[in-house]
Formats: sequence, structure tokens, C-alpha cells
Amino acid sequence: MIKVNNVSMKFDLGIDKGSSFKNMFISFFDKKRRRKREFFWALNNISFNVKKGEVVGLIGSNGAGKSTLLKVVSGVMKPTKGNVVVNGTIAPMIELGAGFDPELTARENIYLNGAVLGYSEKFLNDKFNEIVDFSELQDFLDVPVKNFSSGMVAKLAFSISTIVEPEILIVDEILSVGDIKFQQKSKNKMLSLIKGGTTVLFVSHSIDSIKELCDKVIWLDHGNIVKIGPAKEVCSEYYLSQMGITEEEAIKKRKNEISKVKNKKNKQL
Repeated sequence: MIKVNNVSMKFDLGIDKGSSFKNMFISFFDKKRRRKREFFWALNNISFNVKKGEVVGLIGSNGAGKSTLLKVVSGVMKPTKGNVVVNGTIAPMIELGAGFDPELTARENIYLNGAVLGYSEKFLNDKFNEIVDFSELQDFLDVPVKNFSSGMVAKLAFSISTIVEPEILIVDEILSVGDIKFQQKSKNKMLSLIKGGTTVLFVSHSIDSIKELCDKVIWLDHGNIVKIGPAKEVCSEYYLSQMGITEEEAIKKRKNEISKVKNKKNKQL
């Protein structure tokens, strides 16, 4: 379904002080002030495949390249090097609400955002009540979105994005939108899509969610792949690395904790 072939993504940091006439003039006489344009490689030679029906998680600390990779796969960004081949319709859930017009009401934004996602007016008319019911925003349909909280915006965007069952779902931290009740609702919707055979590429800082939902995991660090493998295995290694301890140290620590519990029980007896 998804083939990522040697993808690299370079960003211009914009730290070029020779752009103005004044700086160009000074730099001409003062070599110390001359600076080369600086670049940042968000992704470095990334390659992996996602099979039909697979749920693949992306983990890594902030700045690892997870969201950038999702945008490249979704077609939002074109990679500097390499290519991505996608077979199937994609529903990208990245930066929920980014396509909304804050001056328009929730009702109007349903049609606007739906059109951006490629839905017809007839389809949106048929699904309108379903979208509203899922978002739980019945009392705010005619309120401009600029007056919404970030959670309300996310609820509306999520409800529009998941109204269809796409072949491929690209997800960036959506299970944290809204309140606890809506988070569970979002999770159930995700599980429903997964059970229906939707292929999922999923980013989350919640290791528990990754282990629960994903078949395999890709661990990224500073734009590089550290490891690809079964979800529980890779998540455990990632967790230990974040805690700054080795697997052997973790086992020893766990044995000590068990020993302490046993000794405490023996003393009580």
C-alpha cells in the first residue's frame, strides 16, 4: 500500500544574513561576516513498506521527523530526495482544523473543509447530521469557529475527516483531541477503521496507544531510522532509551522490586 524509497527532506533554516543590500556590502569587505546558507535535514534516507491492512506506528522524541514523514507520505510535502508510492485513497489527519476559516461558522466550515477533502455537496448533505452528532457540537453550529476552543475545533475536524472509511489513514496525535470522553470516542472510531481493514500510519507520544493499536513500529531519531520491528519490542527499547537505562539494568531493577515485595510479605507472615 505504501512504499517509501530513500526519502530525505531538507529545510532551509533561513539564516542567511547576506540578503539585504547593507549586509551584502558589509560582507564584501568583512569575510568574517559571510555566512553560508544553513540547512536542516529532517529526514535522512528513509525507506520502509506498509502492507495492506497493517497498522504502523511512528515513535521518537520531538524533532525526530515523525510529522514531516507523515506529510511527505500524504503528499503535503515533496521530498528533497527519494520518492513515495501510495496505492489507495488517503485520509490525512494532520494538524486538524488547519483548513478551517475562523470567520465562518461550524456549519459553513463542514462544507468548506469537506470540499477540501474532496467530498461532494450531496455527500456532505447526507452525512451532515452524522458529522454533527459525532462532534457533539449541535449547540454551536452557527457560531464562528474563531470563538471555538482548540478542543472544539479538533472535534469538528476529526468528525469531518473520519466520515468516510479510507483505504489509508494517516494519523498524527488525534487520540489526544477533546476531553477524555471524546478521546475514547476517537479511539473507538480508530479501532473500527482498523478492524475494517484500513491501512494506518500512526504517530503518537503515547507508547501505550502505539502498543495497543499497532502491528509494527518505526523508531525515528533526528531524521534517521533507529529500528523497525514488532510494536511491543521496539516500544520497550525506545522507553528504556528515554529512561537512560539498558535492558539488563531494567531487568535487574525489576528483580529487585519483586524481591522487596516478597521480603515484605514474608515479614508480614
